[in-house]
Amino acid sequence: MIAVPAFAQATPAGDAAAPAAADENTIVVTGSLIRNPNLVQATPVNVTTADQIELKQSNTAEDVLREVPGIVANIGSAVNNGNGGSSYVDLRGLGSNRNIVLLDGQRLVPSDLQGRVDLNNIPLALINRVDALTGAAVTTYGADAITGVVNFVTKKDFTGVDLSVSDQITQKGDGNYLRADVTTGVNFDDGKGNAVLSLGYQNSDPVYQGARDFSKFQVDSFSGTAGGSGTTVPSRFSINGGNRQIDPTTGRLKSTGAFNAFNFNPYNIFQTPFRRYNIFAQANYQISDAVEVYTRGLFSKNTVSTIIAPSGVFASSVTIPYSNPFLPAGAAGQFCAANGLTDAQCAAARAATDPKDPNYKTFNTVLRRRMTETGTRNSEYSSNVFDYSLGFTGPLTSTVKWDVRGSYGESDKTQTITGYVLTSRVRDALLATNTTSCLSGNSGCVPLNVFGAEGSITPAMAGYLLSPSTTTIKTSLLQARALLSGDFGWSVPGASEPVGFAVGSEYRKYHAAQISDSLSKTAGELGGAGGAAPDIDGGYDVWEGYGELIAPLVSDKPLFKSLTVEGGLRYSKYRVNQGPSTSAWTYKGGATWEPTDGIKFRGNYAHAVRAPNIYELFNPVTVSLTNLKTDPCAGTAVLTNANLKAVCLAQGAPANSIGKIANPTASQANVQIGGNKFLAPEKADTFTVGTVLQPVRGLSLSVDYYKIKVKDVIGSPTPGDMINSCFGNLSAASATSAACTVIRRDPATGGLDGDPATVLGLYGPLNNLGTLKTDGIDVILNYVHSFGKVKWTLSANGNYTFHAKFQATATSLDRECIGYYSVNCNYSGSIQPKYTWSVRNTVSVDAIDLSLLWRHISSVKQEPQDVIDSGAAFSGTLPSDIGSLSGQTVNFGKISAYDIFDLTARFNVDPFTLTFTVQNLFDKTPPIVGNTIGSTSYNSGNTYPSTYDALGRRFAVGARLKF
Repeated sequence: MIAVPAFAQATPAGDAAAPAAADENTIVVTGSLIRNPNLVQATPVNVTTADQIELKQSNTAEDVLREVPGIVANIGSAVNNGNGGSSYVDLRGLGSNRNIVLLDGQRLVPSDLQGRVDLNNIPLALINRVDALTGAAVTTYGADAITGVVNFVTKKDFTGVDLSVSDQITQKGDGNYLRADVTTGVNFDDGKGNAVLSLGYQNSDPVYQGARDFSKFQVDSFSGTAGGSGTTVPSRFSINGGNRQIDPTTGRLKSTGAFNAFNFNPYNIFQTPFRRYNIFAQANYQISDAVEVYTRGLFSKNTVSTIIAPSGVFASSVTIPYSNPFLPAGAAGQFCAANGLTDAQCAAARAATDPKDPNYKTFNTVLRRRMTETGTRNSEYSSNVFDYSLGFTGPLTSTVKWDVRGSYGESDKTQTITGYVLTSRVRDALLATNTTSCLSGNSGCVPLNVFGAEGSITPAMAGYLLSPSTTTIKTSLLQARALLSGDFGWSVPGASEPVGFAVGSEYRKYHAAQISDSLSKTAGELGGAGGAAPDIDGGYDVWEGYGELIAPLVSDKPLFKSLTVEGGLRYSKYRVNQGPSTSAWTYKGGATWEPTDGIKFRGNYAHAVRAPNIYELFNPVTVSLTNLKTDPCAGTAVLTNANLKAVCLAQGAPANSIGKIANPTASQANVQIGGNKFLAPEKADTFTVGTVLQPVRGLSLSVDYYKIKVKDVIGSPTPGDMINSCFGNLSAASATSAACTVIRRDPATGGLDGDPATVLGLYGPLNNLGTLKTDGIDVILNYVHSFGKVKWTLSANGNYTFHAKFQATATSLDRECIGYYSVNCNYSGSIQPKYTWSVRNTVSVDAIDLSLLWRHISSVKQEPQDVIDSGAAFSGTLPSDIGSLSGQTVNFGKISAYDIFDLTARFNVDPFTLTFTVQNLFDKTPPIVGNTIGSTSYNSGNTYPSTYDALGRRFAVGARLKF
C-alpha cells in the first residue's frame, strides 16, 4: 500500500508515489473538484498502485481493498450464506452504504436497492491506481460519502497491446481462479485522440468447508460441542408444547427434547464460485483548441453462485392424518394421547382413510425436517451491468476550464434458486392416507414420508417438493453535471499561488425495483429462505449546487513555506417518488501549513449528510433472520419468575410451552424489518488532523487522526438491544409494554424461530434514533533507496482505531465494538480489530523483483456485554466427536494476533513479465471460535473467513505481454 502525502502538488523526485497526471498541467485529485497541481489539499488520501495489484496478483477490486487498514471486511467472495451476488467496501466499519465507489471520479450505477456499487464490475486490468479517501467527501461527491470514497483511476492515453493471464490454486488443489485480460489502445489524428478497449474474463471454483479439517464439523461457540441446526434428520415434531425427535428404529418420539443436530458445515463454502465477462472502453478527442470530447462505456456480465446446506421444513405448522401410511404406530399413539383421543378413538382414526369417514381425524404439529435427499440449496446470481458516460470539456479562459457530462447506467441482477422445498407441497404431500396419492388430488403429488431415517424420502417424493424460483433486482442511475474549475488569476498578498475554485451543479435520478415470483414473495414457502422477498419499486432524484475554494495565504516566509485554507459548500434537494421532499446543506473547511521543506500539518472539518436509499425508503416490513444465541424465555428459569412468564405468554407463547421453549436453532431468530418514506437524512460531523514528513529524499511519513460521529442513524437495533429493551428490566408492567408485546412468538412452541408466515419474532424496523461514532489514527510510511544496482522499496500502512460505537436509541447501550466480536458487533457484522497494518518490502535487481507482503491483525475478544447476555464463550478441551478439532485446548472467547505473509517473484524481460506468488506463505490457519458467536454471514466454518484466511496456502502464476 502506498499513500501520497495527501495533497495535490508536484511530487519531488524520489517520492514513493504520486497521482497520475491527466495531462502535463493538471493533476486530478480524489477529494477535490479543483484541478491545480500546486494547490495543497487538506484531506488524507490512501493510494494503491497498479504495480502493487500486479505483485499481489489480485483478481478483483475486493481483493485489492482487503489489504487497506481501516477498511473492514464486508460482503464478498468469502461470504456464502448472506451473499447477494455482489461485493462491497466498508470504510471505517460504519456500513457499506455510507461510502461510495467511483470510477475516474464519477459514480457508477448501483447494483442493489441500497445504492451500493458492486466491486465485481471494476475493470481491474485498466486501473492505474486506487485512491481511498477515508474522510468526509460529501461536499465534493454528494450524499453517501459520509465515511469517504474509493476512486478507481484508469490509465489515460494508453497505447499498445497488453495481454495478461493468471491462474491460482490452493495447496489442496481446489479453489482454482483463472483470469485473462486483453487491453489495446491507440492514438489517432496526430495525437488529437486516444481510444482504449479492455476485455476481461474470470472464473473461480468453490472451496467447500468440508474440504478443510477445522470446518468439517459445526462447533457451538458456547458449549464447545458438535452443534448444528435443529432442522435435522430424523424429523422433530412439536408435541405438548415441546419438540421431540422421532426414533426411526422404534417409531416413537424421544422422551426428552434431546436431538441430533444437523451438521451443515460440509455443504457450505469458503470461496463462492464466480464467473465474469467484462468490456471497458474509453476515448477522448480534441475537436478544437476550445473543445475536447470524452466518453466511457462499461459492460459486465457476472455470475456468482452460493451453496448452502439442504433445504427442508424449518418449523412450519403441518396437518397430518392419523391414518397417514408412513406414521408409525408408536408416534401415532403419542399424538393421540397429546390431543386427548382415547385408545379406541385413536384406533378408529388410524383406520379411517376417507375424509368423509366420521372417524377420520388429523393433528397439527410443527415439523422440522432436513431434506438431505433433495440436495443443496443453490443460488445463482446473474448480473448484467452497463454504464455509459459522455462529456465535453475545454478552456474558458487561460486559467478556468469548463466541463459538462452526462451518464446513464443500468444493472439487472437475477437470483435463481434451486433445491428449495416448497412448504405448500410438503403440506399437500402429508395429507395422504395411502402411499400413491394425496387427498388433494393434485396432479403429481407424491405422499411424503417424514417419519423415517435419512433416505426415507424417495426421488419421486423429492421431485414433487422442488421448484425453482427467481427474484430480479433492477437499478438505474441517470446523471448530469456542469462544472467550472480553475483559479481566479490572482493571489492573496503574501502568497505566490492564485486562489483556486470550483463551482457546479449536478442532477441524479435513481430508480430500483425488486421483482419476485410468487414463491419468493410468499413468506415461509421456500424452506430455509429466511423470509419473503417482496416486490419493491421506488426512486428519488436530487438536484445539487456546490462550490469549493482553495486559497494560499502565505508562501516562502519564515515558518511559512506555505499556508493554505480551503472550504466547500453543497446544497442538495431530494424528491422521493410519491413521498416527501427534503433539502440539506453540507460543508467543509480545512487548512494546510508547511513551516519548512519536508514537513506539513493539515486539518479538515466537514458536516455531512446521507439521504435514505431506496431500500430504506421503500422496503415494506417483512420477516427476515437475525442472530440470537439466548432467548430469555427458553429453559426453566421462566417457571420461577412470574414477570418473565407473563411476558413470554403476552408475546404469544402457548401455556404448555412454558419451561420447554428452546433457544433459536443455529442461533438464528426471526425479526421484522423494513423502512418507510419518511425517514430523515443522517447527519455526520467528521474531523481529521495530521502531519506529513519528508525529512530525506525518498522517505515520506504521514500520521492522521480522524473522528466521525453520525447522528439520526438510519438503522435497526441490534438483536441484543431488541431483547434488552423488553427483558432488561422486567416488572409486572412489562407484559403490557410495547417494547415487549411487539415481539411475537411461535404460537405452537413459543420459540422465536420458525415459519416466517406465523412467527414474526423480534421487532426492528428502520428508524432515525441511532448514533455511530468512531475515531482512530492512520499511519503511512514510504521509503525508496538504492544500493547500487539493488533498489529497496518499503511501503507500510497502519490503522489504530480507538473506538467504534453504536447506540441504537438514546436509552440503549452505547455499544463499544472495536476489538470485540459477537452477534451485535460490528455494525456491519464483521470484526473490526483495534489495529492492523500492511507492510510490503520489495527488492529489485535489474529485471527481477522479490516482494514480501506482511499483514497483521491485532487480537480481539468476545464483547463484554455478550458475556453478560449470552454467557462466556467456551474455553477448555474440545470433545472427541468433532474430527481434527477433537482434544484441542481452545478459548473461543479470544482470538490472538494474526499475521500472514505473501511472497512474490517477478521477472521482467521486455516485453514479457512473469510473476509467481505464494499467498499465505506459511499456510496460516484461521482462528477457531465456533460457529455461533457472530453473525451468520461472517462467522462461518467455525471462523471469520472474511477477516482471516480460510483457504490456506495458494500458488498463483501470471504472465504478461506488452507491446
